[in-house]
Amino acid sequence: MPLCLLSTRPPSSLTLITCHASPGALRTHPSPPSTSSLSLPPTPPPSLTCALHCPHFQSCSGCTHEFNLHRPIIVDEATDFFNTLGVSDFTFDTCRLWEWRCRAKLAVRGSAESPLIGLYQEGTHNVVNIPQCKAHHPNINAAVELLRRGITELNVEPYDEDQGTGDLRYVQMAVTTYNTSLPASERYRNGKVQVSLVWNSRNESSPNSEKLNALANFLWKNGGPKSNVHLIHSVWANFQTSTNNIIFGNRWRHLLGERDFWEHVGGIDIALAPSSFGQANTRAFDILLRKLQKYVPFGASVADLYAGAGVIGLSLAATRKCRSVKCVEINKESKLSFEKTADRLPKIVDSSISWHHADASKEPLSWMVGSDVIVVDPPRKGLDTSLVDALQNIKSLKHKAKSSSESFSPHEVKDEKRPWILRAREDSVQIGSKTTSVDSQALPETLIYISCGWESFKEDCKLLLSSKAWHLEKAHGYNFFPGTQSIEVLAVFKRGPEGLKKRKLGKKNKKHL
Repeated sequence: MPLCLLSTRPPSSLTLITCHASPGALRTHPSPPSTSSLSLPPTPPPSLTCALHCPHFQSCSGCTHEFNLHRPIIVDEATDFFNTLGVSDFTFDTCRLWEWRCRAKLAVRGSAESPLIGLYQEGTHNVVNIPQCKAHHPNINAAVELLRRGITELNVEPYDEDQGTGDLRYVQMAVTTYNTSLPASERYRNGKVQVSLVWNSRNESSPNSEKLNALANFLWKNGGPKSNVHLIHSVWANFQTSTNNIIFGNRWRHLLGERDFWEHVGGIDIALAPSSFGQANTRAFDILLRKLQKYVPFGASVADLYAGAGVIGLSLAATRKCRSVKCVEINKESKLSFEKTADRLPKIVDSSISWHHADASKEPLSWMVGSDVIVVDPPRKGLDTSLVDALQNIKSLKHKAKSSSESFSPHEVKDEKRPWILRAREDSVQIGSKTTSVDSQALPETLIYISCGWESFKEDCKLLLSSKAWHLEKAHGYNFFPGTQSIEVLAVFKRGPEGLKKRKLGKKNKKHL
């Protein structure tokens, strides 16, 4: 497994950068022919071997820098930030540098004769074609080209934002590499594409639905299992007529192909509906999950907040034999994916697992009570203020734990009036009924924070540490979006000030003397 460039900074602030790409995935320049009369030219700078080489750079808003894809500049800032907080062993993992994106939402504009399928130009609503995008999984680019042909041949009108007219507004392309019939080494490049067409109508009964079905059939005929190149996993329709910038409407319809979309990450098979959130960089997410699992003790009780379809919580239930796992998610569309994933867990998993349609910011203490570990994976804006407050004041909240936990007691259901609690109960999913004698009023000792928003993470981190209720123990960075100034952060916090940890370690060392 090759290592990409190490930082050229002083040794005290070095960050270990690990590349999980295969040697063939690292692009190098061919060596010139060897001759006895000419000296060889110098080796090209390493930054060129980790360069984007994309023809759409600058016109497309997707990528922000061309060079040193393995180490965005923000890694230096992250290294310094964590050093000031006493974490000197911050690591940064990078996986595929090209062809890493397995999920893309693209705007469809232009005309039927000359459709534009891509991203907006920076600061505008002008769509740029990106047929040779270097970030996309190759089969996304192939599926986009097939869609372009279908739009032209069937005279499908792309959406006109100014007039609110046209047929096709957006398309979501999601690649699944789950195929157990192939050797593991061949699964990624043979991934199949789930195509979700965002149609400019209220439902499938609208006048332009014939074109929708014709386009779906075109994609299936030319990219399905009976075509020369099997490219398409399935075709879905989403119906959206809103004039705002929200891509998806609330109505979905499965048109062709497999209904269930599976992937294998974190040691489990996961199901993702097209309406569910899914990580764009599947390989990098798997690496992060494997690291996260190491910080959760065997048999722990876990609360997974901002859980989505429960991928993190369910992977911990399977790999760490958790006593219990509570997944809390505000998007009700994730419920079905959670149920399908839970249904495929290994039979040996013996945990009490639940999923709750609820807002984690409403009475967050009620989700913390009885948990040893809290996992948070918030959107880019970071943690909700109420959750930060609860974590900051967790020591003073101990006396409230009993009343909070009792609010979920089955004996008190008839008296419960808080709508968010009632909704969480009504829409919850319970799997397994394992009971334990562990203190159900205990509060978490470990907080694991997964962040996709660096600026919001820094603010949340400072607030958590300023309360002295938590100290930062470990931090890792991941290159989820090569070509951008973004990193994914995995941070592990422990209860209590840092000095308390050192005193405990000192006592243990004295005992061994």
